[in-house]
Amino acid sequence: MQSDFVGDSGCLHIVIMDPALGPHDAAFEDAILYEFSLPDPKDWDADYRAYARAKARLSWETGRDGHVVQALEPYRLRAGDTNLWGGVALGGIVVGVSGAQPWFDEAFAGCIAHCLRALAKHRAQATPDGLAI
Repeated sequence: MQSDFVGDSGCLHIVIMDPALGPHDAAFEDAILYEFSLPDPKDWDADYRAYARAKARLSWETGRDGHVVQALEPYRLRAGDTNLWGGVALGGIVVGVSGAQPWFDEAFAGCIAHCLRALAKHRAQATPDGLAI
């Protein structure tokens, strides 16, 4: 993923939150459904895992995209919240991405969230009882 246009780190970390667990249901760490890194984190130049988790946390806690919170709803921010964008909340599906430029982190997170939503819709249609899980 080495591209100066997308970001010069060549690294990416993805955090996907469990849509069935909100901030009132579980601790943040317990609500992480899946994480993925590339390449191996030992080769990273920064802690992209921590950045992606912070982005996911902000979107998970607010139910909003990180950029929306930072640009339009700064009154939602608390001490310690990230000022980086790259977290997306799409109908309860929350994804945080870090490693690229923030606008591409946000785009990657959005693509993942939309794909997850499509998979859930497909499964709901294919399942007789209508459950997507």
